[in-house]
Amino acid sequence: MKIAVLLSGGVDSSVALNLLLDEKKHDLVAYYLKIWLEDELAFLGECPWEEDLKYARAVCEQAKVPLEVISLQDEYQNKIVGYVLKELKEGRTPSPDIYCNERIKFGVFFNHLHEKFDKVATGHYAKIKQNDDESYSLLRAPDSVKDQTYFLSNLNQKQLSKIIFPLGDYKKNRVRELASEYNLPNKSRKDSQGICFLGKIPYNDFVKFHLGEKPGNIVELETNKILAQHKGVWFHTIGQRKGLGLGGGPWYVVKKDLEKNIVYISHSEKFESCSKNSFMVRDINWINGEVSSDNVKELKLRHGPEMIACDLMKKSKNVYLVTISKPDTGIAEGQHAIFYNDEECLGGGIIRIE
Repeated sequence: MKIAVLLSGGVDSSVALNLLLDEKKHDLVAYYLKIWLEDELAFLGECPWEEDLKYARAVCEQAKVPLEVISLQDEYQNKIVGYVLKELKEGRTPSPDIYCNERIKFGVFFNHLHEKFDKVATGHYAKIKQNDDESYSLLRAPDSVKDQTYFLSNLNQKQLSKIIFPLGDYKKNRVRELASEYNLPNKSRKDSQGICFLGKIPYNDFVKFHLGEKPGNIVELETNKILAQHKGVWFHTIGQRKGLGLGGGPWYVVKKDLEKNIVYISHSEKFESCSKNSFMVRDINWINGEVSSDNVKELKLRHGPEMIACDLMKKSKNVYLVTISKPDTGIAEGQHAIFYNDEECLGGGIIRIE
């Protein structure tokens, strides 16, 4: 097959490229996506993608695979950065990685190359299964910590039909071993801790650059006592513990009031009382067609290994009431809930707090 391989400069995508190369039957071309605009670079002090691109080039030179750089800066600004800023201003918790995969890596990039390649490969930890009826299912990776189906839950059948995940059956420790065996230029490079649209950029710096500051009160929910000042409600998320600057903690963010510009917090002793065991989910993307509520066994409320048993009840068109078996203290408006039936990721939707 003719395969386009998306390289980030990190170990995972580099190992994925070399695994495909080992098969000795594909025509490979690597691509690096350049997404940052000049105004973002103004507050960085250095180019956020220069080091990534350096490693991507070194990996391709070693593998003798051509590398092309594609600029998707305007599309990224409109489809990802614009969405994130809108959500933050409305007091919601955005999920940029989910939309970055759907709209950019497997969206705009797909559309740009769909006639040139049979498949697109990335270094994601997930699996794709082709079913007997020619449909496709998205399955969890065996490495529960690295599994990235949460971030891939907005993909559709057309996208899945064009994707290869060479790392789908591997655990992270084995991928690190393979990087050493291949003697990759980035074999010792640490994993990026930044999310898709931020990379190395400090989150608060990005928010301040675009939305500025709007000081207000940090208030204890139970007593209505003013304990400190915040610099803008958009710097805080529900369940947040760090960065409040308060002694005598731990303290947690439990509520935000945009109209009054207040961030409400609770002490750990009272924090559990603010947990939720039910919420609404709207605009669900069912990967392989809408499923019966009985087929939904568990969900993820965030990327990571934790799976929570749940029940769904349909309330109206593509709106469901979700009840979870274990109350959660970090459920926030705008966050995504992703549904599973054992190993299969069925899709996910946006949380709405009534």
